[in-house]
Amino acid sequence: MAAKLKVFVTSDGLADYVVAASSRPKALAAWEARQDLFASGAAHETDDPELMKAALAQPGEVLRRPAKSHVLPAALPKVVKPKGPSKAALRKVEAAEHHLAKVEVAHEAAAAAIAAERAALDARESEALEAYQADSREAERALAKARASL
Repeated sequence: MAAKLKVFVTSDGLADYVVAASSRPKALAAWEARQDLFASGAAHETDDPELMKAALAQPGEVLRRPAKSHVLPAALPKVVKPKGPSKAALRKVEAAEHHLAKVEVAHEAAAAAIAAERAALDARESEALEAYQADSREAERALAKARASL
């Protein structure tokens, strides 16, 4: 059995928005509201026969009329929901994301290669320092021995 439809109304001060929905959350979704308009008192269920007739004729569709007017609901225009992004735009985003991923992988590989080279240079520096220290100690002993024979 289908849920019984109720008619809900909210206003932004310039226009009244009417929708026939089975529940408050579904009405909020139809209005694309980001907060609970019912909790703040900005939206309510209505029993106005003219509004109910117009909204129940187009369940789930948001109908609009000037705020606080008595324009017949049948004359209310529908709110046109914007279309989502085109397939071409989605492909462009996907291609850009793929390119970014390739750039990041290449950067990580280059950084890893530089880190390996840095480690090899650090090892060479350590070996060179040890060899210098050993040669220096030997040269100092030879110098001390030569001075002692003077």
